Formats: sequence, structure tokens, C-alpha cells
Amino acid sequence: MIQLEKLVKVYGSAKALDGLSLSVAAGEFFAFLGPNGAGKTTVIRILNGMTAMTSGRALIGGHDLAREPLAVKRLCGLAAQNLNLDGELSVRENLEIHGLLFGMSRADRQARSRELLEYVEMEERAGSLVKTLSGGLKRRLMIARALLHRPRLLFLDEPTVGLDPAIRRRLWGLIKKIRQDGVTVFLTTHYIEEAEFLADRVAFIHQGRLVSQGTPAELVAALGAWVVDRFGDAGIETRYFEAREEARRYLAENEFEGALRRVNLEDAFLAQTGKRVTE
Repeated sequence: MIQLEKLVKVYGSAKALDGLSLSVAAGEFFAFLGPNGAGKTTVIRILNGMTAMTSGRALIGGHDLAREPLAVKRLCGLAAQNLNLDGELSVRENLEIHGLLFGMSRADRQARSRELLEYVEMEERAGSLVKTLSGGLKRRLMIARALLHRPRLLFLDEPTVGLDPAIRRRLWGLIKKIRQDGVTVFLTTHYIEEAEFLADRVAFIHQGRLVSQGTPAELVAALGAWVVDRFGDAGIETRYFEAREEARRYLAENEFEGALRRVNLEDAFLAQTGKRVTE
């Protein structure tokens, strides 16, 4: 569904993307994981035609983005990081305008809007002004709007940023349901647990470069199964172990303040970049 070849984006003297190449299969749930400023949103903006690449090539659903931007646009839905709903319009009117922009008939717009409002559990708020909605409901509406024109590829750019954990997990359930229709999902996030729970495959991006990619289990297994964090004046020192008993023995035999836990995706990212995802 997505094929990127040596993608470069330069802003003045700063290189936001530095020869990025990757592929995403049709029907896959793919997560881009990296700290703020790593280049995640730049990729989203380029693939949705909001920013021009400096060099490289991008194919979406077999269409060359540079040569067939409108064909690519029809294939894609986007729930952006920044809420860009019209607060002075109702929930239903926001969906209506989106359908008009994509050339949907009135009957199709109305039927699809009803279907999606039921899907995101917002039927009773169809007539509410968007400015009266909570942050979680606005995020749900963003996803419904992105799905309105039946895209084959859905981009979710930090879809749960700023939400409390309970609302974030409720949105995860909604995002999981999207897969039932065979939609390819491209997620950017810096929430470790979000990528671990949702994604089939994860790619680490750092300073505009692809660091590594694989399933969450593959990336974690490369380090071991257990980790001991040692807390000291110089920060946290981390050591990895294959067996829990080995890690517990190391912790017991050494006199320092520490903690035993399972290895996670952030450990894998930190081991390869020296930087935490949340930094």
C-alpha cells in the first residue's frame, strides 16, 4: 500500500527526513514510533499532500504521489494530530462538508454519516455543536470524518495525544475495529503501549532516519525478556537478561537501588538510539 524510497525533506538548513525508505502492506496496521521532532508528522504531511518532499519517491496504492496526487488523496483518510473540526458547526455538518469535498452524493453522505456516528457511539450527539464536545469525543469525530469517504488507507497522527489514559484506551478499541473493514492503518505515536497494543509492525524513526522495524515481539526479543534498572546519581543504568531468575539473582547480589521489569519497546528504541521515545 505504501512504498517510500529515499524520502528527503529539508526545511532551510534542517533535514527533517534523511533518505527514509520503508514499505507498508495492504491491510497492515503499521506504527511509526519516535520522539517529538523525529520526523513522524513530516511523513504524514508529505503522504497527504500537505507538504512537498525535497527528493525521493512515494507510491500509495500503486500511484506515484508526485504525478497523481488526486488519485492518492482519494485513497487516503487523515485524522490529524491537531483538531481541525469546525466548532461552530454540528457533528453532522462537519461530516457533511467532508463528504461534499470528496464528491459523495447526498444520500451516500447521510447514510455513511449515520453508520459512522453509530460506529463511534455518537448518534445522540449528531446535532451538537462541535465546540461543546469533550476532547475524547472530538477525537472520535476526527476518526469518523476520516473514514467517511471509505479510504483504503487511514493515517492516524498522534490520535490520542492529550487524552487521559481511560479515554485513550477506549479509543484504542475503536481503532482496533477499523481493521475489520480491511483498511490499512498508518499510526504515528510516542506512546509505547499504544504501538504495542495496536500495531502488527513497528518502525523506529530518529532524526529523520529509519532505525529499525519489525513486529513488537521481534524488536523486544532482540534485547532479552527481562530488565533491571539501576538508579544512581548519573541516571538509570539498564541491564538485560533472558531469564527472570537470572535478573532477580543479579538484583539480589548487588547492593543498589533498582527495579525488575519486562523489556518493552522503549527499551528497544533506547538501545538503538540512546534516546527515550517520550523525550
